[in-house]
Amino acid sequence: MTTTFHHNLSKDFSLILNDADDYNVIIQVGENNTKEFRAHSIVLRARSPYFKTALSVNWITRENNMIIFNKPNVTPIVFEMILKYIYTGELDLTNQSGEDILGLLVASDELLLEELFEYVQDYLIEKLNSWIYENVDLILHSVFNLENCKKLRDYCLEFICKDPLPFMSSEIFPLIKKEILFCLLQRDDLSIEEIIIWDYLIKWGIEQTPGLESNKAKWNEENYQALKKTLNQFIPLIQFVKISRADFFDKVRPYKAIIPNDIYDEIEEFYYKDTLPKNLSPRKGLLTKIKSSIIKPNLANIIFNWIDKKDIMYTRTINDPVYKFDLIYRGSRDGINNETFKDYCNGRVASLVLIKVQNSNKIFGGYSSIGFNSIGDGYFVEFGYLWYSSSDNFIFSFEHGEDTQNMKISRVIDYSKSIIINRAGFNFGWGSLCMTNQTLHLNNSDNAYENNLHTNRTYLIEEIETFTISP
Repeated sequence: MTTTFHHNLSKDFSLILNDADDYNVIIQVGENNTKEFRAHSIVLRARSPYFKTALSVNWITRENNMIIFNKPNVTPIVFEMILKYIYTGELDLTNQSGEDILGLLVASDELLLEELFEYVQDYLIEKLNSWIYENVDLILHSVFNLENCKKLRDYCLEFICKDPLPFMSSEIFPLIKKEILFCLLQRDDLSIEEIIIWDYLIKWGIEQTPGLESNKAKWNEENYQALKKTLNQFIPLIQFVKISRADFFDKVRPYKAIIPNDIYDEIEEFYYKDTLPKNLSPRKGLLTKIKSSIIKPNLANIIFNWIDKKDIMYTRTINDPVYKFDLIYRGSRDGINNETFKDYCNGRVASLVLIKVQNSNKIFGGYSSIGFNSIGDGYFVEFGYLWYSSSDNFIFSFEHGEDTQNMKISRVIDYSKSIIINRAGFNFGWGSLCMTNQTLHLNNSDNAYENNLHTNRTYLIEEIETFTISP
């Protein structure tokens, strides 16, 4: 058995960093507020692959037998944290500003300090999300082109896409890098009306085109061609079929000169003949929002396709139904029990239930075109219970809240037993998917539904949500 004494090791290396007089490297840090740090090449090279290369014989500069190294792109505060980490393995971000922590992230990526980089990136997302919301433009400009910062970059883009208007209407939007704008317009969760995207794209293009003033009345043909060149890669990303005829006439048509002829001809044909363009934008766009704490919005499109009895990979178009999900019940808010569920989810209305179970990432759910506790006609009585009929019902499972690979669906096959009304909160078939207070049961013994979920067990419910669905 090996015994470790890391505490004293860290303490002793800290003394070497602060007090030793046998250093052989002077690192000059900062651009305007320059500060010198003293270090040991053997320690730097052992701890950082970057320094292992940078301090090799072929790269170093010496003065009086001392290695002189310049890092003007790193602030003294950030480099002090890096040196302490390199020498002692310690880091304290408690009293550091968001800007300095972001600088530490960028510097640790450059210096190839993988362990430090991963920690700082997670720290920003988990501990400083409020600061991220207020400085999302700064963060994107700092990390957008850093391959290792994908997690933070996607976090920022996802935040913007949930409510893009504050970002697009801000003073900094016309100044954002084209790579950031292009990435935004490609995303399938950009939740904003298409005509608003068009308006702000034009404003961005005007700002990005040298010599182009905002007063369009003074433009000549060369001005339009310059704007066209600026926006050339963005125009195909606009989903013109989602813009109303009135908005197209008032806001798009005046910029006909900047739209490629083939795209403009297809748009006109769509508005005059309702002919769908052959080359739709690669951005699908979410057709609706789902305010769920259980699943991510991208799974809503899969459920849409199941409702319409289409393949899960089907790409929905302007001609497909647009569904609206309205949250009517959430267990953590309203209580998880049979009576409460029935109180909130009573009535003959198309509904979706989602259930997250305890001690697992699995998500279960069910769709009923007639609701879960239906009233009115269309039932029969057996064993004292009411049975309702539907050919559209189905139950399903996801491996987790973002699963698009391993989901399973079981459609109703005995239409007469789609939903049973008994003491349970809801009951698909006779227990195919059934809520009994805090317990979820799955048992396909009555064969009312397909047996694709392949499970016969019970789970404790961690969270449950119900949505009514309307076109």
